[in-house]
Amino acid sequence: MLCPCRGKLKLLVVSLSFVILFTWFYLLVGNSENGRSLLLSACLVESTEARLLERDVLASRVREVEEENRQIRLQLSQSQGLAAQPAEGNYGNQQWVASADTGPEDVENTAEERANHSECSRSPTAEKCELIHVACVCAGHNASRDVVTLVKSILFHRRNPLHFHFITDTVANQILSTLFQSWMVPSVQVSFYDADELKVIVLDTDITFATDIAELWAIFRKFTEKQVIGLVENQSDWYLGNLWKNHKPWPALGRGFNTGVILLYLERLRRMGWEQMWRLTAERELMSMLSTSLADQDIFNAFIKQNPVLVHQLPCFWNVQLSDHTRSEQCYTEVSDLKVIHWNSPKKLRVKNKHVEFFRNLYLTFLEYDGNLLRRELFGCPSQASSESTVLQQALEELDEDDQCYDFRRERIMLHRVHLYFLQYEYTPTDDGTDITLVAQLSMDRLQMLEAICKHWEGPISLALYMSDAEAQQFLRYAQASEVLKNRKNVGYHIVYKEGQFYPVNLVRNVALHNVNTPYVFLTDVDFLPMYGLYEYLRRSIVQLDMANTKKALVVPAFETLRYRLSFPKSKAELLSMLDMGTLYTFRYHVWTKGHAPTNYAKWRTATTPYKVEWEADFEPYVVVRRDCPEYDQRFVGFGWNKVSHIMELDAQEYDLIVLPNAFMIHMPHAPSFDISKFRSSPSYRYCLTTLKDEFHQDLSRKYGSAALKYLTAQRNI
Repeated sequence: MLCPCRGKLKLLVVSLSFVILFTWFYLLVGNSENGRSLLLSACLVESTEARLLERDVLASRVREVEEENRQIRLQLSQSQGLAAQPAEGNYGNQQWVASADTGPEDVENTAEERANHSECSRSPTAEKCELIHVACVCAGHNASRDVVTLVKSILFHRRNPLHFHFITDTVANQILSTLFQSWMVPSVQVSFYDADELKVIVLDTDITFATDIAELWAIFRKFTEKQVIGLVENQSDWYLGNLWKNHKPWPALGRGFNTGVILLYLERLRRMGWEQMWRLTAERELMSMLSTSLADQDIFNAFIKQNPVLVHQLPCFWNVQLSDHTRSEQCYTEVSDLKVIHWNSPKKLRVKNKHVEFFRNLYLTFLEYDGNLLRRELFGCPSQASSESTVLQQALEELDEDDQCYDFRRERIMLHRVHLYFLQYEYTPTDDGTDITLVAQLSMDRLQMLEAICKHWEGPISLALYMSDAEAQQFLRYAQASEVLKNRKNVGYHIVYKEGQFYPVNLVRNVALHNVNTPYVFLTDVDFLPMYGLYEYLRRSIVQLDMANTKKALVVPAFETLRYRLSFPKSKAELLSMLDMGTLYTFRYHVWTKGHAPTNYAKWRTATTPYKVEWEADFEPYVVVRRDCPEYDQRFVGFGWNKVSHIMELDAQEYDLIVLPNAFMIHMPHAPSFDISKFRSSPSYRYCLTTLKDEFHQDLSRKYGSAALKYLTAQRNI
């Protein structure tokens, strides 16, 4: 059930909402058996370049609906008494009268009104443990990223259980469902609804909460029986029509209302025939206006001008509008007055306001806030644990805290927050079924490799980045400032948020691997540069070696340089020359020969056709395989055996290891990682790694039977 409790249906809209989409959602909710309260946070607006409607078609439509609408108005006036009287319960010093032709008195906010802020702040909040429903309309990569800041600000202040309802397109559904599933915030439920058929343009979600959302929820109690919409007055002169010469806004009551924050009683709207009424209003105005300027806000204001008794004016601190030409500074005198900050200027954080530095810092606090800290329990409220959290808790209880390797074992079962497609991603499948994605993982100290990899590899890329919330924002700024990165749309960036003591390298790899859209993957590390043209060479090799019908792992020979500046070889002949001169070396020949020795570099020097090699202990080449290959074993964290175990399982599944004669990649120098330092300096670390190896061998034997005994034997012979 969408809304499990009985009672009146009410809706609170936060941020920009598209009227058609809202209508669809309110009808969806209204058809549920047990309607209750909904809180809607939306980030969709109608395009300002919507197609012009033909006037004769509009006129015909108006005539068709006019009679039906007249009947609705008649019923409305009978049931709600549309008589000229002040709307009770309004905040502020302006009283709206029930006349379609009369606007509010144009009076500035007074000191008395500002003094009343403290009284408003003491309004009762929602009842303890009352479930608050939050619905967000969200589509696309950017909106999915930006809405997280809004969610953080809500979670930070909340004292009540929440149920988020996301009306999404396919992209946002994938991103947000993965994020919330891996976030596991107690007393938070999430539901998704498909909005793919709706034609909308997605903008930023630009609301930041500075208080408990339950305070806003409590204002529903102040609605009169006639009121169905709660809004804050527009704080700019837009609807007064005096911003520039020949400025002609849509009709509105006085200064009009801003739809950054809207309270809506859905049940009352349904009874009064909202769907027909707003549509008729919009079509009538479009006869002369032809299009909207402020999307849903224009339609809401035109509707309210005709039906002013239906509106409940909210105090302006519930929507402090930081756009140009606003009177936002009259909404607050103290920091405690602030409730909701609305970044509704195209300038966003660069807007002009004498307190903008404070507002900016508040926003940045939630932008970079560690989401793991929001996993707090609501004490005193019953909480239905998710299946993921239940399984995790049971697994944790089974661990022995006195085990020397407890931290390693705990890391294996830890569920990290994951934000898929952190940046815009676009991919068009190829027709021949040979496309291949470069798959890698990295942390903040390897960002400098991204531009070079994009220059060397023109195909799709899937990258998983292990970062904190603050580092993710640094990466965002880095990517947006890079001409190379911002022009590459076929790179999927997936954030795995930091948690725990170890780098969960194989978990991070699996995130990148699981979010590939091509039939084949090139499993590599981010500190390697592929040879120029490797993408096309691999695609040809996939066809030549019939990988669609055979189990093969194509080995790309790995080399390295100790020079930070390298004239990258353009051919195999040039690479061999550099190898002979000592400019290049076979990878890790001097510290870990066994890792790549089975590649047989001596044979590769003269090879002109692919050749098969046999698995040997500790072999860890970089390979091209089908996307359905085994995932990496997540028990291996930090440094040691993370790739070795994966190649071993490929061999156990009878993949043929085929070395490509005209492919190569070069490892670029960098400072050693923190995990390598721990491995080298900690006997306990090395002991636990050996223990995990033994357990992996045992699991492999149970999974693949006697065929896996050779791995245990090979390991003992080392």
